[in-house]
Amino acid sequence: MGGEAAEPLWLEWFALAGVLAFATWLLGLRGVWALLLKSDPTGITLVIIVVFAAATLWCGARGRLLQLQRGACQGGGGWAAEYLHAQAGGDAATALDLLLERTHGPHATAWWVNGIQLKLGLLGKVIGFSILALNIGSARSFDPSQTQDLLRSLTTGLGVALLTTMVGLVANIVLGLQLTRLDRYADALVAAVQRQGLAPLPPR
Repeated sequence: MGGEAAEPLWLEWFALAGVLAFATWLLGLRGVWALLLKSDPTGITLVIIVVFAAATLWCGARGRLLQLQRGACQGGGGWAAEYLHAQAGGDAATALDLLLERTHGPHATAWWVNGIQLKLGLLGKVIGFSILALNIGSARSFDPSQTQDLLRSLTTGLGVALLTTMVGLVANIVLGLQLTRLDRYADALVAAVQRQGLAPLPPR
């Protein structure tokens, strides 16, 4: 255990953050962000983007914490020390539960937030098609002089439906990849702590 190097989880997140920052800059340069926000009068797209950005920053902070705890585990400190102390008290099940709560507990909320992004996208889809249906229902006649206004209103509803769904799906996929990596790293941390608990104590 002492010779096993901790995976650079935080550096991996920094690499992903760099790619996302470059993609954000490039999309802004191409005017995609302005188009997305202008095409969605409901503001759901902006909410999804803000939630995704905040959750991604949380993933970075969480990844740094897990990596620090992995390093502390190799030195017999941090959560590993708490686990070993509780295990020495004779309650191994409680010690493991506390360790799992430390390593995996906050991820449950993050996964819920990830699902919220997808649900917001579906909500935007419902709202968009509702706008589309209302505009069609309000058109009592298809006067050629009103065709342009009708098409504009129909495009607005269809744009809300498609854009919010697309943004919600992309945000859900990218954040899901980050959370999956955090879960796997947390699993490795738990396994490392348990292996340390099974190893003989070094002579003092």
